[in-house]
Amino acid sequence: MSEEVLLTQEGYDKIVEEHDYLVSVRREEVSQHLKEAKSYGDLSENAEYDAAKNEQAELEERIVKLENMLRNVRIVSEEEMTGEHVNLGLGVKVKDTKTKEVFTYTIVGITEADPFENKISNESPIGKALLGHRKGDTVEIETEMGTLNYKIMEIIK
Repeated sequence: MSEEVLLTQEGYDKIVEEHDYLVSVRREEVSQHLKEAKSYGDLSENAEYDAAKNEQAELEERIVKLENMLRNVRIVSEEEMTGEHVNLGLGVKVKDTKTKEVFTYTIVGITEADPFENKISNESPIGKALLGHRKGDTVEIETEMGTLNYKIMEIIK
């Protein structure tokens, strides 16, 4: 049995959009590449055909992965994002108690994580440790680089 995939509504919408695009547009494009490559003749020594087959396999693999996610998705509801405690879909401003640095993260499902946008996964060490805590709590976080102590300054809806 597959694990539940937690997503915000935004993340769910992006996955549905990607799936629809891959099925309705990319499949046809890849099919055309394959037909064109077949027209070049001998398939045993046809690099274009091999490349098109690889492209098709990668596309189908991604479609299956997205379909599995969609089958096992649970969208975090607005009711769960009250702002009383850190939860998926909410922002959190934290202060490192040692260095006094302040960080702002948005906790998202693993498929939505984007460190360049400060979107961290609920399964990452920091995301997992912060979940469920309230403003004012100090959270000890075990990471590969050592222990962090973050004080929750604000929960952002």
